[in-house]
Amino acid sequence: MDIWEKLYLAAKKQYHPQEISPFIYAHHVVCALESENGEIYTGFCIESCCGVMDLCAERVAALNMYMSSGQTVIKRMITFRDKAPYGEESGMPCGACREFLLQLSQYNENIEIMVDYEKRETVTLRQLTPCWWGKERYEKEKTI
Repeated sequence: MDIWEKLYLAAKKQYHPQEISPFIYAHHVVCALESENGEIYTGFCIESCCGVMDLCAERVAALNMYMSSGQTVIKRMITFRDKAPYGEESGMPCGACREFLLQLSQYNENIEIMVDYEKRETVTLRQLTPCWWGKERYEKEKTI
């Protein structure tokens, strides 16, 4: 079993769409990530009637990682709904997640993100966000 199958199976356990209340829907998008030290963390999407309270599966998984271990660097990530990512139109983190992951650690630009599970095709976060505005701030931090 390769790391991608481990991540897929970990995330799949979280997939069971449900209405938490008349206002909140959850577990319809799931994510698993591999942290820098090789541990696996999962998350699921939570959507509410008030958009500012929504959390994507990727951010929940990253927050679970940070809260559980203090880690901020992610090596690999898989995100999906009812089936594994099957091409560029599936499994991609939204703009808010891309931004959060880059702000969490400058090294997260190297995250391998699963694009096509069957083909084991991936892209990096750097490829999805090539001209990220915050890179300059990380560079300034190195000179201080």
